[in-house]
Amino acid sequence: MKTKAIFLDVDGTLISFKTHKIPQTTIDALNQVHNNGIKIIIATGRVATDLGELDAIPYDAVVSLNGSHCLLRDGTEITSRQISHEDFRIVRNLAEKYGFPLALEVDKGIFVNYVNDTVIALSELTNHPIPLVVDIDKEFNACKCRQLCIYCGEDVEKEIMTQLPNLTVSRWNPYFADVNVADTNKASGMADMADYLGFSLDESMAFGDGGNDIPMLRAAGTGIAMGGASDLIKNYADYVTDDVDEDGIYNALAHFGII
Repeated sequence: MKTKAIFLDVDGTLISFKTHKIPQTTIDALNQVHNNGIKIIIATGRVATDLGELDAIPYDAVVSLNGSHCLLRDGTEITSRQISHEDFRIVRNLAEKYGFPLALEVDKGIFVNYVNDTVIALSELTNHPIPLVVDIDKEFNACKCRQLCIYCGEDVEKEIMTQLPNLTVSRWNPYFADVNVADTNKASGMADMADYLGFSLDESMAFGDGGNDIPMLRAAGTGIAMGGASDLIKNYADYVTDDVDEDGIYNALAHFGII
């Protein structure tokens, strides 16, 4: 079946954790793909306003915040799934009880209730500034919040999520997990985008490397895991390519005859 759209994760897929850049082979390949009429759609845990490193990529749309906010590159909104005030209050109280930082990921940035070593380590890994400490209740009330970030381990995550039936969690790193409205993930965002743009997910290809990419790899017609992904992620892929630093995207597109 002809590929009409390619969904791409950002960190560890498009952008190297080592260089914090997109390989030139990836940029060249995606420009060729786009010129051939294939849609390029970013699918990320990041907010859509935090994609400055992707300026050289000719993407058409973004599935941001793990499917919570889907929009075209020009800002046209397709879907938006906001976290309720009541669910935020419960998460905030659990963060205080268990003693971990809580962040809001919103259009104007990432904001935390306090900073610890885990927050700093994640910022260094993704080459982002350390989030600003704010009155998190006041900030939540002043914005549209579609994603929270809990800086805790998997054991604490599992314990608190049993108390949050209206929310779901996804994780691509041991430092933290993203929290969204229930039944929201990259696959649900892909479906929203496919419906809007008029193609079938069977006609799509997806690239990813983290735990939050599993629904996306399963939903796409062809799911491709990056070489740097864990064995768990690779088990859900139809094909495993090379690492981002070893021209993984270019090599996979060549393997499938897309370029």
